[in-house]
Amino acid sequence: MYAQHTHTDLRPSSMTCRIRRGALAVALAAYGTFAWADATNQDGAALSLEVQTLRAELQALRDEVRELRKQAVAEATAAPPAKAAAVVQAPAGGASNDAAPMPGGSQQRSPLTLFGYGELGYTRPTRDPSGATANLTRGVLGWGYAFSPDTRMAAELELESGVASSSDAGEIELEQFYVAHDINPGLTLKTGLFLMPAGYLNQSHEPAAYYGVFRNEVETRVIPSTWRELGAGLEGTTESGWRWNAGLVTSPDLGKWDPAAGSECALAPLQCTHQEGSQAKAKGLTVYGALNYDGVLGLNVGGSLYTGDVGQGQAGFAGARYQLGELHARWEPGPWQFQALAAYGRFTGVAAINATLFAGQPTPIPDGFGGAYLQAAYRGWNTGGYRLSPFARYEILNTARGYSGIPQGLTPPDAPTTRVLTSGASLFLTPQVVFKADYQVFRGQRERNALNLGVGFQF
Repeated sequence: MYAQHTHTDLRPSSMTCRIRRGALAVALAAYGTFAWADATNQDGAALSLEVQTLRAELQALRDEVRELRKQAVAEATAAPPAKAAAVVQAPAGGASNDAAPMPGGSQQRSPLTLFGYGELGYTRPTRDPSGATANLTRGVLGWGYAFSPDTRMAAELELESGVASSSDAGEIELEQFYVAHDINPGLTLKTGLFLMPAGYLNQSHEPAAYYGVFRNEVETRVIPSTWRELGAGLEGTTESGWRWNAGLVTSPDLGKWDPAAGSECALAPLQCTHQEGSQAKAKGLTVYGALNYDGVLGLNVGGSLYTGDVGQGQAGFAGARYQLGELHARWEPGPWQFQALAAYGRFTGVAAINATLFAGQPTPIPDGFGGAYLQAAYRGWNTGGYRLSPFARYEILNTARGYSGIPQGLTPPDAPTTRVLTSGASLFLTPQVVFKADYQVFRGQRERNALNLGVGFQF
């Protein structure tokens, strides 16, 4: 896969580490081949023994690479500040290049890394071509600094829609700003403003990491990607392939609810109420947990759950809470990739709020909202360094099902269910530069059908 996660890491630059990475890649490939043979060949006792040997060698290589990383960071951070190397550019996935030469001909690796991504999109409605628009959707610059082999910080500054001013639609915001500390090789503490471990898109949303010119509907309108909160969390891994997350962070704020017709709250209930670390009310907090399993080659299954107080102690909002849960799976047999996700959220304790504050309004607070999607992609067309990956995705979602506390006769109808089929392709010039094209068909909403074109990059 070409998907990369927005976080920072440091890797050793020595020839030894390159050799170890090569050996690790060979071991991974061999492991997948022999594991398949072991499962399908009843007489493969010798292969089974070889698989066990490769597993042991693979674990040894992982341990050795981990130690090499720590050695590289230790060498970098041991240098006096006056002799710090030049700033290094790094991929969003954390890889960094060798720093500029030090005086005297030696090289010193910088503990500072840069990373980022950008994307622009063009959309042309097929029913009304006069509504065509082009937008510099996002430009993001991130930086990270390793204070020691086990302690680092990372931050991302994002500009949306090209220009941010009182008369423009753009925004400038910090998408992440946190400190992380490795308590041990399998356990990390993170505190600050960071992304919630919800679904696939929220933590991996660089242009090359997802299919389609625009991010999918379910993971932006049900899960409020990119969803970040202020707080503290733990994340861990096990040798058997499990990953887990748990933490305590700020909650959305129902005091931000806009009951007007066509408001952002009508389209995305949590998107309009999450606080993004901006003077966030913190009387009510969210507890979250996530679990993923990656122990089978080419397979990921997982889910996450979030619950918290959204009344924030404000008059008229007492007792209001929310819950959001999601399940996801991804399977990659050979050049194919199949992906599915389902998410459901609800508000409780909002009947009195609707009755006193939002009765008769077009958009009261709904009882529930949710959606799901299925996606398939083929990644096997490679020629001349280019890769073409066609895909198709079907989504179904509803952002308002039922309303509590609304007097009879004043209850608005449920939000219409959105069904959209998106099909298209991504052309990768390199693993980090992609051209995209797709066509979207909205069932029952033909005015939204559109041709979309886009370009994205990440580093």
